[in-house]
Amino acid sequence: MAKKKNKKVVRYRRPLNINVGMIIFAIIFLYLIFSVYTYLKREKIQFYEVVDGGIVNNRTYNGLILREEQVKTADRSGYINYYLREGKRASVGSRIYSLDETGNLEELLKDKAEDGNGLTDESLSDLKKQLTSFVLSFKDQDFSSIYDARYSLEAAVMEYSSFSALDQLDKLAQESGAVFEQVRTDVSGVVSYGFDSYEDMTTADIEAESFNRETYSKTLKKSGDLIDSGMPAYKIVTSENWSIVFPLTEEDAGLYAGKDRLRVVFSDYSMNTPAAYSTFTGKDGATYGRLDFTKYMEQFISDRFINFEIVTEQSDGLKIPVSAVTEKSFYLVPLEYLTQGGDTSENGFNKEVYTENGPSVVFVPADIYSSDEEFYYVDMGEENGFKAGDYIVKPDSPDRYQIGRTASLKGVYNINKGYTVFKRIEILDSNNEFYTVRRNSTYGLSVYDHIVLDASMVEEGQLLYQ
Repeated sequence: MAKKKNKKVVRYRRPLNINVGMIIFAIIFLYLIFSVYTYLKREKIQFYEVVDGGIVNNRTYNGLILREEQVKTADRSGYINYYLREGKRASVGSRIYSLDETGNLEELLKDKAEDGNGLTDESLSDLKKQLTSFVLSFKDQDFSSIYDARYSLEAAVMEYSSFSALDQLDKLAQESGAVFEQVRTDVSGVVSYGFDSYEDMTTADIEAESFNRETYSKTLKKSGDLIDSGMPAYKIVTSENWSIVFPLTEEDAGLYAGKDRLRVVFSDYSMNTPAAYSTFTGKDGATYGRLDFTKYMEQFISDRFINFEIVTEQSDGLKIPVSAVTEKSFYLVPLEYLTQGGDTSENGFNKEVYTENGPSVVFVPADIYSSDEEFYYVDMGEENGFKAGDYIVKPDSPDRYQIGRTASLKGVYNINKGYTVFKRIEILDSNNEFYTVRRNSTYGLSVYDHIVLDASMVEEGQLLYQ
C-alpha cells in the first residue's frame, strides 16, 4: 500500500524591504510632527500697529476738606431734638434744636409719629437715594465709611420720622406741660452734626499725619441723644468758599507748575468742575496742593476726606503699548566729527587705522539713531565698523576722539522689513498701559508702523516670519 503524501503547508515569510524612499518619507514625517509641536509650544510673537492719538492720564488723589466751620455748644444738659436735617441751610434766627431736660418731649414725639406721622413718600425716596449713592461709591479700602453712612441714615430717619411732629412742637408742649429750650442760630449757613476735631484746622496745621485715616474719628449727633452742657450740639458752615488740600509728589508739583486753575473730577458724585490751584508748605515742611472752590459746598458737608481726579492735558502724538518699549546702549560721538564719505552722501566718521606704512584714515559709514545738542548716538555693533578703543579723526583737523563713552535710549522694534530694527522714541506722556510718543521724530516712528508688542521676546536683527 502506497504511503500518503505529507500535505503540511509551510508559510513563506516575505523579507522586509526597506528602501530609501521609505526612509526619506519617515524622516519628513517626523520633521513635520516636530515642527508642528514646536510651533504650538512656542510663545507667539505679536505685533502692534502704531496709531495716531493720545492717552488720558488723570491723576487720582485723596484730599482733606477745609471749610469755615463754627462749632456751637449746648448751654445746658438735656435730650436734644433737631429741627433741620444735615446739610440744610439756616438763616439768622432759624430754630436749630431743642433741649428737654426731662426727656418727656422725646416720648411725645415718638407717640405722635406712631399715631400716623411716619415717613412720607418723599422722605423714603430721599433715604433710598442716599443708600444707593453710598453703595455705588463704596470701595473696600474705605470700609470705615460704612459707619459714617450708618450714622447719617439713622439721623435722617430720626429727623424724617419726627419732622411733622416738630412742626406741632409748641402745641404738644402746651398740651403736655413739657418744658424745653429752643435754640436758634445767630449766623446763617449750612448746618452739620458731625464732629471730628478738624473744624479749626488751617493750611498751617497740615502735615502728613493729617491724612492718616486710621487715626481719624468722627462723632455724629442725632435727635434723642442726651447731651451735656458745654458739649458740641451742632456746627454751621458760614461760607460757600471751601478747599481741598492734598499731598504733592515732586512729579506732581512739576506737572502743575505755572498753573493757577485745574479741572477736578469727583467720580463718586459724577461731578466735573474747575478749581483755583496753589501750593503751600505744611507744618512738617512738605509741599501740599490746594484747590479752592466757590460752590457745591453743601454736597460735601458730611465729608472730611474726598477722592478726586485732576484732569491733565492730553498729549498729542503716537500711542504705543508700554510692553513694546525697550532700551539699547549706544556709543556717544561728538557732533563735529560727522562727515560724508567720498562721492557718496552716507554719513559716518573717519576712523584711524594702522597699516605697515603707518597710521591712516578711512571713512566708515555709521548707523546713527539719535542726536542731542552735543552727541550722536551710534550703533555699538562691531559689524558696523566701530568698537571701544577705536579713534576717529575730526574732518580737516588733527583732533582725535576715542570711542568708548555710552548712553542708552528708549525705543521699540520696528518690523516693517520683516526683521526687527530698533527705533528710538521720545515719550511725551504715559499711564500704566500706554505711552504717547512724538510723531515723525528724526530716526523715530511714524503712524501705521508695525512694532513688536512685547520687546522682551525678540532681539535686534531677528528675522520674523509673519
